[in-house]
Amino acid sequence: MKLRARKVNNYDIFANHAWYVPGVGGMFALLGWFLVGAILGSLIQALFALFVPAEILLKYSMIVVYPVQFLPPMMYAARKSRMNSLFEKGYKLNSANFGPYPAWVMAVITVFMALGTMISADLPNYWNFKFTTSIPFLKQMYDWVSAALETMTGGPFWSSFLVTAIFAPIFEEWLCRGMVLRGLLTRMKPAWAIVISALFFALIHMNPWQALNAFIIGVVMGYLYYKTGSLILTMLIHFVNNGLAVVMTQIPSMAEYDFWIDMMGTGLYSVVYVLGLAALAGSIYLVSRIPLGQERGNIDEVTLEVE
Repeated sequence: MKLRARKVNNYDIFANHAWYVPGVGGMFALLGWFLVGAILGSLIQALFALFVPAEILLKYSMIVVYPVQFLPPMMYAARKSRMNSLFEKGYKLNSANFGPYPAWVMAVITVFMALGTMISADLPNYWNFKFTTSIPFLKQMYDWVSAALETMTGGPFWSSFLVTAIFAPIFEEWLCRGMVLRGLLTRMKPAWAIVISALFFALIHMNPWQALNAFIIGVVMGYLYYKTGSLILTMLIHFVNNGLAVVMTQIPSMAEYDFWIDMMGTGLYSVVYVLGLAALAGSIYLVSRIPLGQERGNIDEVTLEVE
């Protein structure tokens, strides 16, 4: 007698969720569980405030609170995956369809894509910021959100870097590309899947000043994931973007500026912006040469012989 079993380690977030391939309804379910996690994280932070001095809370609370908000959607997806693994084919969260490029070349292309995206998204984000903060109630909301975000970046460098450049790429890429985009790609045209997943990515940041920037970066990361199936590469883009932002806040001459155009002035910024657009266009062209022949699923099964 032969039985089929799934070979999965509980700690493997790539394989442990591979048999849950959410559609639009599943995307909203994941969003709902994410909001539950955000509420849970807020409650934990409020509990900490009763026993932990405010200075320590500001510096270190997000190390605990940030991952907590992703636990409910991860537990939900793991449960659905376990149920589906009995009768459905799994789809890998992470593949390595690099076409003609070795892995190190893809890493270099991805870094240039990250830098090009950061620069290219800066100008539209700048005008979005100017528009939204010209509206009084949004300006008041911005001041409140800025104070809240201080808990993520207001601590020592190592804790800010850990939360923003390590935790965020891992957890947000798992959710937005690994779960949402991977599922949507099986149900609709790639362009729609990429746009919707980018909107989802912008939405979970929960503020209108980051939304346009997050959407643009989300589209680029979505295209990269669509072509390569690699969650590691989208995490790399996320790491470069967030890591540089944290580093810049630690440099006194840069920390006072929110946008590169303010820091550089119009003349130098124009040159840098053109170079950024060229880097983004060139990296997208190189990625476009990767054929779409990768298998997006086919999780291995293990056959057991039973006498």
